[in-house]
Formats: sequence, C-alpha cells, structure tokens
Amino acid sequence: MAASASCISLVVLVALATAAAGQLSPTFYDTSCPRALATIKSGVMAAVSSDPRMGASLLRLHFHDCFVQGCDASVLLSGMEQNAIPNAGSLRGFGVIDSIKTQIEAICNQTVSCADILTVAARDSVVALGGPSWTVPLGRRDSIDANEAEANSDLPGFNSSRSELEAAFLRKGGLNTVDMVALSGAHTIGQAQCSTFRARIYGGDTNINAAYAASLRANCPQTVGSGDGSLANLDTTTPNAFDNAYYTNLMSQRGLLHSDQVLFNNDTTDNTVRNFASNPAAFSNAFTTAMIKMGNIAPKTGTQGQIRLSCSRVNS
Repeated sequence: MAASASCISLVVLVALATAAAGQLSPTFYDTSCPRALATIKSGVMAAVSSDPRMGASLLRLHFHDCFVQGCDASVLLSGMEQNAIPNAGSLRGFGVIDSIKTQIEAICNQTVSCADILTVAARDSVVALGGPSWTVPLGRRDSIDANEAEANSDLPGFNSSRSELEAAFLRKGGLNTVDMVALSGAHTIGQAQCSTFRARIYGGDTNINAAYAASLRANCPQTVGSGDGSLANLDTTTPNAFDNAYYTNLMSQRGLLHSDQVLFNNDTTDNTVRNFASNPAAFSNAFTTAMIKMGNIAPKTGTQGQIRLSCSRVNS
C-alpha cells in the first residue's frame, strides 16, 4: 500500500512538473501565427544590418526585462522601469520592437505577445552577429504594470562585485555562477557610456591594463559631466562579432567595466573564464543554456496579463 502510494505521488509530481514546463512551448504559434518567427527574424536582421550595436541593445533589453518581474515585457511600457537608474538614457531598441509588433499585428491580431517578440529578438540578435542559436520556448503574456523600484534594486550594476553578481543572478530563476559568467559574455558585443567606466580608468581599479586604460581616457574625460555619454566598445577585439573574445580580454585585464573584470581577478570564477576563453563551444553551450533559463523567469501564461496591442502601453 505504501509503495503504491509512493508510486502515485511520484506520478503526480512528474505530471505537475511536466505541466509547468509545458506552459511555454517552441510550437506555441505554429497554428495561431505561423509567420511570427520569420517576421521577428527579418525585422531584427534589418535593424542589426543598419546598426550592429542594435543587436547588443535588443539582447540587453531582454535581460533588463527578465530581471524585473520576469520576462513579461514590463520594460517596454513607457515610463516606470525605463526611468530606473540602470535603464534611463541607456536602453535602446524600443523602436525596433514596436516596428516588429506592428508587422505581426497586421498578420495575426492580438496573438503574439511583446514578451515573446523581445525574447525571440534577443536570440535573433545573437545569431545576426555570428553567435549561436537556440530554441526559444514561447507562450509568454504581457504584464499590465511595471516596477521601477525593482529595476533599481534587482538589476546588477556596473560596479557590482563578483559576489553581488552571483547573488543577483541566483535570485532570478536560480541562475548559477556558470550561468552568470556565460550571460556576462553578452558583453562581447555592444558599447558602454564613459560614466560607467570613468572611475575604473582613472585609478579606481588596479586590475586594468595600463595601455588599455590610457586608450580609453582619450574619449572619456576625468571630469564628471564631461563626455559622460561617450561610448567605448565592451569588447575591444571584435566589437561587432558574437564570440568568446570577451573572456580573453578579461585574462589580459581589458574588461571595460568593473563588473566585467571581477570575473577574472584571482577569484572563484577565474577557471570558468579560462574555460570559455579557450573553448568557444563551451561558451556557446553555456550561453544558450543560460539564455533559455533566463527566458523562463516567471513568465505570465494562460490568462495572466494580456497580449498588448502596442508594446509601450497596456490595452485600454
């Protein structure tokens, strides 16, 4: 009797786990909007072709969405999270997502969520810049609110320590240390503003290559408020290619941000950085695994939230 009850309990647990995992599915739009993924891909490819930095911007937009309330497109709502300190004046790509949404609404009215568009666009951005592809589970719905306070408290900052980064990622869907180091590899593309690395290149950090720091000072004056928005490539080697150069840069103390270089600083993450630097396949596998995990953070499904008609505002 006890054994039988145990078997039944196990079956129930497996069924519940399967149901939970099945809330999102790669085939979610196969019938309801079969052209959705192709439409997103063409929109992303066109945007990245005209502005390679846009690939990094769309990837960052997805990251900043998922770390606040889960992957629910809350970051796309006008105001609120967009006004948070980590986001204001630096998030880009809203127009690209809006354009794709308009195209999809024309073929499948109120069917494809902004949250799913953003998740797929992040994947397609990586592919457009030569990085790996992965299968994106779909079926997210859009939030009807946003949370500026949570964006301020939960998004890792450019001055974060290694332990602070680990804690921030672990709080979000159980992203572990390897996930954190792999997702940080997104900084193999994109740019950062002078205000985020000024302290590092003017004596704030000792773990920076001297020649590299000197080269950055040319476009980033020491005076606060002067040249704050001047940009530098996060990856000085291959700034518009999604590859593993980010990690080789860290090994030569050429991480642009403090939060980059802490991953290789005689600490517990050094060996993971070495592995990703020497083994591109290991990085690609870890990155795609981590992106799928991140994309599964607290999605709204079923009747939760809504399918927004416009990504920047809730339905009236």
